[in-house]
Amino acid sequence: MLNVTELRAGTTFKDSQGIWEVVSYKHTKMGRGAANIRVKVNNLKSGATIEKTFTSGQKVEELKLSKKKGQFLYVDEESIVFMDPISFEQFSLPKAAAGGGEKYLKEEGIYEILVAEEQVLNVEIPKLVTLAVAETGPSVKGDTVSGASKDATLENGLMVKVPLFINTGDKVKVDTRNNEYIERVKK
Repeated sequence: MLNVTELRAGTTFKDSQGIWEVVSYKHTKMGRGAANIRVKVNNLKSGATIEKTFTSGQKVEELKLSKKKGQFLYVDEESIVFMDPISFEQFSLPKAAAGGGEKYLKEEGIYEILVAEEQVLNVEIPKLVTLAVAETGPSVKGDTVSGASKDATLENGLMVKVPLFINTGDKVKVDTRNNEYIERVKK
């Protein structure tokens, strides 16, 4: 058991409502009353983020997560399907658990899968991914205006704002947390 005052960002725990990962922690003490602990938590099964409040002294069941490698195969309407690269066993997780991050997974790419109590919970989406530009407007020599951008469609169908000098076929790094262009990848 884990005291609620020990809940910090990244800690995982289990209660009657699900399996949670702490996003943020706030401890408040008012006058003579007991202290309140407010934590913003992410449900590792559904991807939902909520706020929970505990009183000082409460305990929650600590949960240890393990990671295993999974090769991405495909996405269907409800789930994301992976294969264990060693045993070739296929397993899936609900699409909602990835929180929209499934669009950054590349076929046959190897990813870290979060597992708790033999149950697949989530996939770790890398913070930066390299994708090819499938379609964008033409670049004109001399288009070097600082801060100017144009729309580009990437190989996975995402639309991203890129600088004017990016051409179709170029590879670019994209931040998966906010879907923004970072830099062009040198060949």
